[in-house]
Amino acid sequence: MSATRRLIAVVLLVPTLAAVALWAFAWPAARTAPRDLPLGVAGPAAATAQMEKQLSAHEGAFEIHRYRDEAAARDAVEDRTVYGAVVVTAQGPTLLTASAASPVVAQLLQQAVARQAATEGTQVTTVDVVPAPSTDPRGAALNASVLPLALAGIVAGAVVTFLGLRGFRAVLALVGVAALVGLVAAGLADSWLGVLTGDWWAEASVLGLSTLAVAAAVAGCAALIGPAGVGVVSFLVMFLGNPFSGAASAPRMLPEPVGTIGQWLPPGAGTTLLRSVSFFDGAAATAPALTLVWWAVFGLGAVLLGAQLKARTTPAGPAAEQREPALVA
Repeated sequence: MSATRRLIAVVLLVPTLAAVALWAFAWPAARTAPRDLPLGVAGPAAATAQMEKQLSAHEGAFEIHRYRDEAAARDAVEDRTVYGAVVVTAQGPTLLTASAASPVVAQLLQQAVARQAATEGTQVTTVDVVPAPSTDPRGAALNASVLPLALAGIVAGAVVTFLGLRGFRAVLALVGVAALVGLVAAGLADSWLGVLTGDWWAEASVLGLSTLAVAAAVAGCAALIGPAGVGVVSFLVMFLGNPFSGAASAPRMLPEPVGTIGQWLPPGAGTTLLRSVSFFDGAAATAPALTLVWWAVFGLGAVLLGAQLKARTTPAGPAAEQREPALVA
């Protein structure tokens, strides 16, 4: 490529990347709003009818789940079936929230239900069923952990690739790095900062698996298509995975299909799984765990496959040395 073409490529590429980054990060943030947000309503049908009607007036905002009483609604919140629930009683409505699932959603529900109750001249009693830790009431630390884990995975995959590690050696390096990252991250977030409150080893496993999913994808893609694979997966994780993760709010608060896509990528699945393990005793952890395992398994499989393909296309050293004298003769 000539110098002029390289200059033109740089001039066009950098603004394009900047535009994509602004779109990926700014657009979901600017369009944050509830979209079919799971919300429970509990109490006698006659008493809840008016509340359901008022909530349904927010077209497309809430997905109403009905429960017979407060205990059932509380169980649904703790199981992560709903983000909150309105329990209608003779004394007035009681709002059950889970700020550990999303402080932003908990605040939004308080505002929405309070407005509805104000029109009826009643007050709302709010009960935080699963509160966020006092050391991180707004979830800022959890949100801030998404980018470092993604970067750690990208760096690990890139280093393994450019050091020329292949096959089982590459797999061992990726698994070892991810395990150490998980231990260090759990030590910082749980033992030191106290922003995670679940089982320590489960949190370390989730943090390590999140790192491995990215690292294996980077190294696996590079093993199949070359060094360009590092850039492909890095772009996917950094420019889509991070802003689409819903870590700052919730997946159901992002425009569609952004929220869904984010849960298919390691940052979004890792954040959801970490919340479940740390605050909800593993409730609703199956789907995000399978997503991370899928990324890790297919990434490591691609690393092994790429090594085999490379070995088949590269002639053995001794055989090549034996052919050289024959060619000279």
